[in-house]
Parts: sequence; C-alpha cells; structure tokens
Amino acid sequence: MPSDRTPPVLAGLVTALVGFTSSFAVVLAGLRAVGATPEQAASGLLALCVTQGVGILWLTWRHRTPITLAWSTPGAALLVSTGAIAGGWPAAVGAFCLVGALVLLTALWPRLGDLVGAIPRPVAQAMLAGVLLTLCLAPVRALVDLPLLVAPVVAVWLVLLRLAPRWAAPVALVVALAIVVVTAAGAGAPAWSDAVPRLDLTAPALSWQAVVGLAVPLYVVTMASQNVPGVAVMASFGYRVPWREAMTVTGLGTLAGALAGGHAINLAAISAALAAGPEAHPDARRRWVAAHTAGWAYLVLAVASAGLAALVAAAPPGLVEAAAGLALVGALGGALAGAFAEPRGREAAVVTLLVAAAGVSVGGVGAAFWAILAGLAVHAVLHVRRRAPEDSPAGAEAVPR
Repeated sequence: MPSDRTPPVLAGLVTALVGFTSSFAVVLAGLRAVGATPEQAASGLLALCVTQGVGILWLTWRHRTPITLAWSTPGAALLVSTGAIAGGWPAAVGAFCLVGALVLLTALWPRLGDLVGAIPRPVAQAMLAGVLLTLCLAPVRALVDLPLLVAPVVAVWLVLLRLAPRWAAPVALVVALAIVVVTAAGAGAPAWSDAVPRLDLTAPALSWQAVVGLAVPLYVVTMASQNVPGVAVMASFGYRVPWREAMTVTGLGTLAGALAGGHAINLAAISAALAAGPEAHPDARRRWVAAHTAGWAYLVLAVASAGLAALVAAAPPGLVEAAAGLALVGALGGALAGAFAEPRGREAAVVTLLVAAAGVSVGGVGAAFWAILAGLAVHAVLHVRRRAPEDSPAGAEAVPR
C-alpha cells in the first residue's frame, strides 16, 4: 500500500521535471543572447537551479506551505529579444544584480511593487507577448529550414498537447535533444569534461543601457508575469504567500546567482499549481511536501545542467530554439488574452506589442523598454481625463461632485 507521502513526492518530482525541461533551453538561449559563452550560460543554469532549490526548501520548511520558485522564463525570453548590450556580459551580470536588489527593495518598500502593479494590464501583457513572439516564431522558421529534424518535434508536441498537455513541451524538447545526439554522433559528441557542472563567476559592471534596457524591463516582467500571478495561483488554492519573506528570498537568491550568470528567480506561476493543487494530495496541509520535494529535485537537476548545456550547444542551429518556442506558445496565448481582453486598452496594447516585437534598439536600449514607454504614452493620451472649464455646461458635468 503506498505511503501517505508518495502522492506529494511524485507531484514534487513532476513539478521540478516539467519546470526544468520545458524551459531550460529558453534560459540558455537568453543568456547566450546577452553575451554569455557556452560555459557561462551553463554556469547560469546551474546557479538558477541551486538558488531556486534552496529557496524552495527554506520557504516550504519554514511555512509548511507548497511555495515553489522558478527561474523567470519570460525574463529569459526578454534576454533573447534584447540581445547584446553595451558593456557585454559583465554589464548583463550587473543588470541581473540590480534586478535582485530591486526585488529586495520591493520586500522592504512595498510601494515599489505597487508601482509595477500600476502599469496597465494590457500594456504589461502586450510587452510580454511581444517579447515571447520572437521565440514562438522559431518553430515556424525552423520547420522551413530543417523540416526533417523539426517535424518530429512539432508532431510529438501536437499529439501530447491533446493527450497530456503537461508533458507536451518537455517531451518535445527531449525529442529534440535525442535528434541532437543522433546528428552529432558522426561529428563527435561533446567532451565528457563539458558535462561537469561548475560555476563561472563574472565581476559585474553597469552601463546605463544595461540598466534602462535590461534591468528595468527584466524586473517589470519578473514582477508582473511571475510574482504577482504566483500569489494569485496560490490564493486560488487557499494559500497565503508570505510576500515580504518570499521577495527577500528571491531577491537574495537572484543576487547570489547573478555573479554566476543566473538572471532571476521568482515565485512560480504556472508550475505552482502542480504542487499546490489537489492532485498533489487530497489534504491541503500535506501538499507542502510536494514543493519541498521539488526543491531537492532542482538541486539534483543542477548536476545535469552542464551536460544539457553542452548538448544544446552542439545542436543544429534552430532545432532547440524550435522546441523552446513550442514551450512558450501557451504563455504567448495567455499574454495575448490578457493584453486584448479589455476593449478600452486595445490601442495601447497593440502599440506595445508592435514595438516589443519589432526588436528595435535605440541608443543601445532594447525594444522592451521602448514598448513600455510607447504603451504608457498611448494609454495616457487616450484615457487620462481632461478637465473642462468649470463655467461651461460640459465642465459642470465633468467635475465630480
């Protein structure tokens, strides 16, 4: 007869495996895009696994609540769309450190989080959709360029999307990596030394382009698309997240991991339901074991991070990116739905989406920052109320009584 601990332990393993396999390729692509070498990107993935695993273990043991952490997948997609910045990889690391400091400041000064929450939802969601669109187009392009390699990945993803949606993205990525192994067999597989996990520390630097074009959008995306929804998901299952302590833990974790290349950790949003829902355990008081197990599982997965990074680096151009894009289709759909749900904000959302998706860089500052500014400008022009003269009939109606 199975132990009372078996269901939550299995749920925790599923939580970690789904969270890791569905998006680690996005993380590696994002870190490489902002200047990391393959070794530095592997170090960043290792740092993210360790910091989020330790953070989960602390929060779940202390509060007996199924709180799960994750790396910022939308943030990693943002890195892809941002690309190289002034100052190179050290400046990117400095931006990651600044994001951690801002999250810590949010714990100490909640008003900072309120400012992020004040960004109109259509603008915030449209910026995220524009960032994700770049990666979600990768499967289309790769299917044209590498039809024989990419078609099996897309087919597996589509079938599992119907039969077992939770596993569609992870299994599609596994198929892509299996194809990498087969295609790389003739050319020589990566050396065993590449599979040894190790931290590659980088001294941080800062440029104003990195602050404005990377740190600020990364903080906004992490807060608006991960931390705030993560609290909402937990509340839907009857749990209250200790906000200040969660922000302190993720802020410290981001700061600690940044020097090794990790971009940001935060409250889990989508994967949070795997550990906090009734499937983890019928008794809500026992579900914390699922999240606690996920924390240990992330520490184990950290050992495999370097080997997986080496495998991704050996892949034909576009193959792994296609699998990563498939993993983000659901997130793109959610962002688009949030951006255009309210007719009143659609014009601002469209402008934000177009600027973010265009990938323009002005003055060394990436498109995500300009997308937010453009969306806020359109929102202000269209929706800020103008006060008519009080002595006119229109003014008399416009002034609240």
